[in-house]
Amino acid sequence: MDVTVLYKIAGIGIVIAVLNIFLTQAGKQEQAQMLSLAGVVLVLLLLIQMIGQLFRDVESVFRWW
Repeated sequence: MDVTVLYKIAGIGIVIAVLNIFLTQAGKQEQAQMLSLAGVVLVLLLLIQMIGQLFRDVESVFRWW
């Protein structure tokens, strides 16, 4: 696994957390919640791509011909 993926996920988390704090302080709770949800979806999409690549790699290892 590449370390840059961990840096991407950590960077997304930090940016989302800071923006969430700003929106919460401004009294925009709904936008802060939607931003958090968008961050979770973005990280899940990254993880789904990585899991798909894992399955392709496992399939190529166990392919007989």
